[in-house]
Amino acid sequence: MSIYPSFLQKGDKIALIAPARKITFNEILPFIKLAEKRGFEVVYTDKLFESNFQFAGDDDTRADDFQYWLNDNKIKALIAVRGGYGTARIIDKIDFSNFVKYPKWLIGFSDFTVVHSHVNTNFDIATLHATMPIALNKLNSKVINSFNKLFDFIEGNLVQYKLPKHKLNKTGNCKGKLCGGNLSVMISIMGSVSETSTDEKILFIEDLDEYLYHIDRMMQCLKRAGKFDKIKGMLVGGMNKMHNNKVKFGLNAYQIVKTYAQELDIPVYFGINAGHISANYPLIMGAEIQIVNNCLKFGN
Repeated sequence: MSIYPSFLQKGDKIALIAPARKITFNEILPFIKLAEKRGFEVVYTDKLFESNFQFAGDDDTRADDFQYWLNDNKIKALIAVRGGYGTARIIDKIDFSNFVKYPKWLIGFSDFTVVHSHVNTNFDIATLHATMPIALNKLNSKVINSFNKLFDFIEGNLVQYKLPKHKLNKTGNCKGKLCGGNLSVMISIMGSVSETSTDEKILFIEDLDEYLYHIDRMMQCLKRAGKFDKIKGMLVGGMNKMHNNKVKFGLNAYQIVKTYAQELDIPVYFGINAGHISANYPLIMGAEIQIVNNCLKFGN
């Protein structure tokens, strides 16, 4: 059973990190105000705003800042300010030995899938797939609701989700640890020490801004690697802003996933509120979950 970091209380500190793309202060200010309104203290170093082309500083700078907060036992949660690309470049530079002794919530999604997979696989400590501060720059009610659910989760209020109805769903009940994240990132770390096993687990996938044939190629990769052989269920989140070639692929992203899922004798749910969408609700990666009567329930 996975280890849950301690849930947060009012007054606890949340550290901001930028393991991938660069960020500005104005882009994180709305999150700081929202978190402080919820009673948390938000902290960061000047390294958060470093710039090295598209990255938030060079690899050593980003790794050092991540390590600094990971080693600070007064910090109860680290949240990545945004995705992009870059976390895979620094994950092997991070020493998780203090984190293993004093776990804290590691929060983010997209490129942060590297961290979820690495920590869940190597240390069996739960992490939180959730929205990130950059999202508050496109404000709407779904974004605000996503952050409210994020704060609820880190305070220990683990709500259950009613899974969306979708014409492609294959309903049913199952239980297992939750794994996965961004499909492209999952593929990019296969064969590394960060790769996750899907055996006896429930696989979640989402993606953004890919050609449709890329989605098929990545699903084919997972199939040939045996990642579907022993899974207990599948959850499919946002698959938006997909691209087609001049000669059409013929299926949309959900339909592509369905062609692989229909071969499996497992529950499969589409339209999950998680991923690169406004309604990006928290998922505890590495946690034991249950899908019962079309509801997703977290438990430890």
